[in-house]
Amino acid sequence: MYRNSSAHAIPIAHSEDAVKSLFAKIYGWMTCALALTALIAFQVSTSEVLVKILYGTPGILIGLGLVELALVVILSWAINKMSAAVATIMFFTYAALNGATLAVIFLKFSPGSIAVTFFVTAGTFAAMSIYGFVTKSDLTKWGNLLLMALLGIVIASVVNFFLVNNILSWIISCIGVIVFVGLTAYDTQKIKEMFYEFNEGSEEYIKFAVIGALILYLDFINLFLSLLKFLGRRN
Repeated sequence: MYRNSSAHAIPIAHSEDAVKSLFAKIYGWMTCALALTALIAFQVSTSEVLVKILYGTPGILIGLGLVELALVVILSWAINKMSAAVATIMFFTYAALNGATLAVIFLKFSPGSIAVTFFVTAGTFAAMSIYGFVTKSDLTKWGNLLLMALLGIVIASVVNFFLVNNILSWIISCIGVIVFVGLTAYDTQKIKEMFYEFNEGSEEYIKFAVIGALILYLDFINLFLSLLKFLGRRN
């Protein structure tokens, strides 16, 4: 996650309107990224040529996945060394590549069930993000537990990639729903707290907004994929 380059940053006073303005930017960029991901996923799924290239050649799909991982790592840990414009381009590049790798969703599940899952995800995400924004409770302890659970999900998913066990897959999805519901609230609160380290309108402020959009985008996508296991109907 993005951190201010100053080791002893002094919190900056911001009005409530400034905080709301930041989250308007974050949610706006996140929404644009989700729309880009959905559009590319749909376009790829309707192209026989692209489907054959992506899913007929495992090496290409694996390569795209590695590029996506690299983009997230670079944005998370090296954003201080890049401009806000470059960070924004990398964020939307990631969203576009993610759309290509997620095109399989439109091949496996019916459009109606995808739409239902999306709206359920959007409603759940909105409720938990609002909770994270307004709650006075410190969610740090829960956040640490959720991050540990997320690590467990990643390890279990890698193992299940080779085992292909349906029961384990359902368990992973069930835990995933709980984890990403919780992380949505935790990440929202964390973003709000960290905002007070930045001058509104500065280069650092803009880059922070990009990272905030990326974090919440990832929460939304992973919550959607976890719910799709339960709400999706196969074609």
